[in-house]
Order: sequence, then structure tokens, then C-alpha cells
Amino acid sequence: MMKARIKVTLKKGVLDPQGKAIEGALGHLGFGGVGEVRQGKYFEIELAETDKAKAKDEVKAMCEKLIANTVIENYEIELA
Repeated sequence: MMKARIKVTLKKGVLDPQGKAIEGALGHLGFGGVGEVRQGKYFEIELAETDKAKAKDEVKAMCEKLIANTVIENYEIELA
């Protein structure tokens, strides 16, 4: 059994209203020195596949077809 960890973030230049809202709220709460805030998504998927290369290909296909909107999002895969 293998676990995939996937981090999905917006591409540079894509408007991030949730990140901006968090950035503003942190400032209002007195957290100075906070620069740009960008939000993202995190997924953990358990896989039956034991071959690391096959697992990575499978997870990449999942990201391309469903998990990430590759027009506006990047993704990173980590297998454990």
C-alpha cells in the first residue's frame, strides 16, 4: 500500500480572492509583516499500487482528469 500526497496551488498571476481575504484578515488581527497569501488544496490518497513509477503515473492521471484544474492550478505529488 502506498500513500500519495498532492498539493494543488493556483498558478502565478491567477487571482486568489480567498488568499487576499486571509491576507487582509491577518493584518486586521495584528499580524504585521505578512506578505502575499495564496491558498491551495491538499489531498491524501491511499493506493493499492506498490510500484512507485506506476503509482506516480496513476496519481498524475487523477490530477489531470479531476483533482486539479490545470488551466489555473499547479500540482505537486509526493509518494510515501
